[in-house]
Amino acid sequence: MPGPQRAAVQAETETSRGTATKRWRLRRWLLLAFLVAWASVALWHTFKPMPAGTHVASRWHDVPLADIRLLADRTVANASGEPVIRQEIFDAVFRIIDRAEQVVVLDFFLVNDHRGSLGAEQPVHRRLSEELKRHLLARKRAKPGLRVLFVSDPINDVYDGAPSRLFAELRANGVEIVVTDLDRLRDSNWVYSPLWRLLVSWWAGRGAGPGWLPNPLEGGPSRVTLRSWLELLNFKANHRKLIAADDGRGGWVGLVTSANPHDASSAHSNLALEFRGALARELMLSEMEIARFSGWPGDWKLPAAPPREPAAVPSARLQFLTEGAIQSALVTALRTAANGERVSIATFYLSEREVVEELVAASARGVRVRLILDPNRDAFGRTKDGVPNRPVAAELRRRSGGRIEVRWYRTHGEQFHAKFALVQRADMVWALVGSANFTRRNLRDLNLEAGVAIETDRSTPLAQALSTYYETHWQNDPAAVLEYTTGFPTFEDQSFARYWRYRLMEATGLSTF
Repeated sequence: MPGPQRAAVQAETETSRGTATKRWRLRRWLLLAFLVAWASVALWHTFKPMPAGTHVASRWHDVPLADIRLLADRTVANASGEPVIRQEIFDAVFRIIDRAEQVVVLDFFLVNDHRGSLGAEQPVHRRLSEELKRHLLARKRAKPGLRVLFVSDPINDVYDGAPSRLFAELRANGVEIVVTDLDRLRDSNWVYSPLWRLLVSWWAGRGAGPGWLPNPLEGGPSRVTLRSWLELLNFKANHRKLIAADDGRGGWVGLVTSANPHDASSAHSNLALEFRGALARELMLSEMEIARFSGWPGDWKLPAAPPREPAAVPSARLQFLTEGAIQSALVTALRTAANGERVSIATFYLSEREVVEELVAASARGVRVRLILDPNRDAFGRTKDGVPNRPVAAELRRRSGGRIEVRWYRTHGEQFHAKFALVQRADMVWALVGSANFTRRNLRDLNLEAGVAIETDRSTPLAQALSTYYETHWQNDPAAVLEYTTGFPTFEDQSFARYWRYRLMEATGLSTF
């Protein structure tokens, strides 16, 4: 090849190489810029300030024992294997609504008739969503001046993909429905949520309009948009479950629970605390703040607080807790439990690492630690593999040398959905009742959650009711031939793979727990 031609080829080659190098450098800088943006969004939305009305730890309220009720829903099988269902919680919720004269504020995570994989042909125990609607509308008709604020989660509209017919009917009849603005909350799924915020969340029209993908909640013929599915994968929620109202007699009444007015959940086992007094008003104030940051324009002036609770009658101390304040109270109670005392937990999910460490440490100090856990196998017609409870239970047994005792609730398609902790000291009892599972998402200022802490002398009827609730499940009920729980070996799981999958899911938020 002549010299000039060779030189031309070499020049062309060098030019091509230079162009390729520039393209590679551009791609590298674009990738680096995207990673910086992803990391910046992840950090900000993981640690940003909490909005008003969240992370609440109220003052302690002295409440007469006569004004406090522990309520339970239980599903268990008898000796013939037939389900025995005993329920109290939503009957109490409906009584609160039926007696209100001025204002009702309620917040429930799941309020719908979706049945998941159960299918429309499968019966449900109660049509709780329809019952709730019926009581609200009847009370509005009887008391036209009654103000009702209903805060809930966008899951009931399938993230704008399938607007709730129930909410539409309530709105048409004067109930103020507020769907929580989850974007204002911190992100639990720090791997995926920054991508959602950068690439998806700004889409016009949100999830509304005809869709082409299956409904993730109904499992039926209705279709939702891709955007609805992508928003679902953030795995974040307003997970609160509560109601507060005037009691029709110049006072306040409140109820905090683990139960949802959700048809497919209507046979779940749950727990609730109902109480009267000024503490109920603090529930309302927190809920109105959530409604405001979610776009609610209301500026209600609540009636004046009733007189302070009388101190001359036997009473217990109650404290309203939300989000991370729940974890702080729980960890403090576990950390201060001493040799010879008891810690008893009954919950749907247990996975939060600080709670796990405190349980191990308490056992090492001589505290008797007992756990009643859902086996995590039933999910609205789907079968799960026991994550996270079974790997966590195995870890706790192993690390405590078997001192931590575990029993599993015997579910029969439904779930053991309670969230309960009980610390029995020498002279007093501390307890926690509410909506929060003992997981990172529920306790670390990520989901919206609500609970009530209780302090009372060990000799009070309330302390006895708290203890009886737990002991009935732990020891079963031989007189009625009912078996609530079974021993640890029934669902023992020593799988190395499942344990580390749980740890990864808990740490990253890539999970539903």
